[in-house]
Amino acid sequence: LMPPLVTGAVVAIIGLNLASAARNLAAFDPVIAAITVLAIFIVGLLTTGIFSRLPILIGGVIGYAAALLLGGTAIEGRQYLGVTVHGVDLTPVGNASWFGVPAFVAPEFNGGAMLLIAPVAVVLLAENLGHVKAVSALTGQNLTPYLGRAFIGDGVATIVAGLRGGTGVTTYAENIGVMAVTRVYSTLVFLIAGVIAIVFGLSPKFGAMIASIPQGVLGGVTTVLFGLIAVTGARIWVDNRVDFTRAVNLFVAAVTLIIGAADYTLTIGGFTMNGITLGTFAAIVLYQVFQGASVRDDFAIVGDAAEAEAELRAGPAGRSSR
Repeated sequence: LMPPLVTGAVVAIIGLNLASAARNLAAFDPVIAAITVLAIFIVGLLTTGIFSRLPILIGGVIGYAAALLLGGTAIEGRQYLGVTVHGVDLTPVGNASWFGVPAFVAPEFNGGAMLLIAPVAVVLLAENLGHVKAVSALTGQNLTPYLGRAFIGDGVATIVAGLRGGTGVTTYAENIGVMAVTRVYSTLVFLIAGVIAIVFGLSPKFGAMIASIPQGVLGGVTTVLFGLIAVTGARIWVDNRVDFTRAVNLFVAAVTLIIGAADYTLTIGGFTMNGITLGTFAAIVLYQVFQGASVRDDFAIVGDAAEAEAELRAGPAGRSSR
């Protein structure tokens, strides 16, 4: 159902589809975004040991410090050669208490709302499938047998969250990007991270600190993370030697990438499918329908490379005399 061609395309569009979110965040403060990206590069590529596994965290801290240093403690920031560097407003952090309990509420069942939200599960299934395939590519392990567990875990987590007024729970591409950077894939790490998140969730001051992270820092971090996810899709193609001289492979990948990157949407009633979902379905369906129907096994790539390859196949007698 999902050969390497389809898997790589689906993973790639997850990163490409989120590119606009990274762009919007970075555009708010391009200077801080650039500093954050540069810091991540330096830490990730020029350090060793534990530091080389924490480029996102350290880069984010450096970006945060740069925003404080260059922009000050006012969100309006300061001007440098006509460019605004926004600061960090620490007032909410100072006013927040150290400990607090969230306001829990009981669930309320509404038939209309349930019918409206239920189709979203189809979207989440497609996205979760792509996420699992991305992790599979990163770890080099076949995680397809665990897809059922992933779907069940997602559903159970959402049920538990909804019982006390929490939001819906799903997998996040940002975590996959962090795994790609740190090269740490242990599930125990995520269990510990979950416990730590619960503890910090009882501290409004920590929440205020997280909320104070400048958009430029988030833009720089997500630029790296989402880019790594997109490149992971290409890596799947390379590692599995996907043959792009086959017309069906070329066309399926091309259509899938554009649908995902441009974030095509399809709305049916109150149900909307985004670019990731449409791209996933397009890749799966188009490949299954046309993999055996294509009469062209060799698709010439326009340019000198294709001409050179044709001459090599023809041999000395078939080469041009130019």
